[in-house]
Amino acid sequence: MAAFLSQEWFAKVDELTAAAGDLNIPSSVAGLVLNVTVNGAPEGSVDLALNGGKFERGHNAGAATKLTLPADLLRKIFLEGDAAAGMQGFMTGQIKVEGDMSKLMTLQSARPSDAQKALFKQILALTA
Repeated sequence: MAAFLSQEWFAKVDELTAAAGDLNIPSSVAGLVLNVTVNGAPEGSVDLALNGGKFERGHNAGAATKLTLPADLLRKIFLEGDAAAGMQGFMTGQIKVEGDMSKLMTLQSARPSDAQKALFKQILALTA
């Protein structure tokens, strides 16, 4: 197991993502790039990007939208698939959005493919 959002975690996520092959990412998400700053991770504040439905280390210069949220909320939304936690986090101010809000709305309405769900389960299983 690897600490969530640690360098070791990102390396293992990269390996799992590569091994998963084609994730059949919905077209609405395939071209979507969001930057995310995560607070409260084991190694402090972490910058990442959600690029075409996949996690990347660091921010992506092509992103039109940036989210800032706590690590536990990121885990609930993206790894555990808890959409209600995302809505609650937004409504209570735990999620801060800068830039193009419509990009976030695209993500909210998209449903992950079965291949993505399987990858997220593998990532959750390795996450401490």
